[in-house]
Amino acid sequence: MNDRVSKAVRSGIMTSVKSKNTGPEVQIRKMLHALGYRYRLHRKELPGSPDIVFPGKRKAIFVHGCFWHGHDCRWGKLPKSNIDYWQSKISDNISRDTRNQAALRLLGWSSLVVWQCELRNSDDLKTKLVRYLTDSEG
Repeated sequence: MNDRVSKAVRSGIMTSVKSKNTGPEVQIRKMLHALGYRYRLHRKELPGSPDIVFPGKRKAIFVHGCFWHGHDCRWGKLPKSNIDYWQSKISDNISRDTRNQAALRLLGWSSLVVWQCELRNSDDLKTKLVRYLTDSEG
């Protein structure tokens, strides 16, 4: 099935998609701040430019949108139009994420992926974040 909108319209839509300071990312930052954690943002010198970085702990958090990073949840489903494009796009994103996390490990960093859908249960997410940040193993 072909795309329902013209290439120009699709280009405008894709251009408007933010990669930094997204809603889910801001929510998680507010949650971490309320828990007493301080952090750095988007460290470009680290592989994948993690969304949230704790340099002293050598820990990084990636906030992934379920659709864009191919999460296996109801919000991670591919659209029904332009299937070949989306499968390739999401597959490339997943491969890049895997490479970036491996490169971080080689540098002695640990990383955590927080999925957008996890924001639906803030108590579980807070527990997950605190456990990750207090675990000395990474």
